Amino acid sequence: MSDRLAAHWPPTIRNLSTRTRRYMIGTAAVIPALLIGVLGSTHHGAPQDSGLVACAYPLSTQDVSAADYRKIRAEFAGSRWPDLRAAGTAYVDLAVQLLTARGTDGYQTVWFYQRLSAACAEHGQPLNGST
Repeated sequence: MSDRLAAHWPPTIRNLSTRTRRYMIGTAAVIPALLIGVLGSTHHGAPQDSGLVACAYPLSTQDVSAADYRKIRAEFAGSRWPDLRAAGTAYVDLAVQLLTARGTDGYQTVWFYQRLSAACAEHGQPLNGST
């Protein structure tokens, strides 16, 4: 009975030719490296939240046009995080209002900007205020 079962077992490594043994060892070394490379690269290709993309815009500059504000607001509005969505849309709405406002001290803008900066940082994307 044991001879019958032994006939169905795969051959052991020592019964294989040198060429086959080297091929199997090479394959065993390459497959894990390929899996690690493929699985490690999938994170970078994942779509990023549109609100986090909008955090990268230079919102603190004077160079943002009204058309750009509409695009930025749409990106904040499409965020999956409610705090980022609320802070982003509120800041952009205020910025659009201030395009034509006169006689304001700017305190409201500072508060909205701080709230937006905190929301962006909480989700791993610091607000771009360097320019």
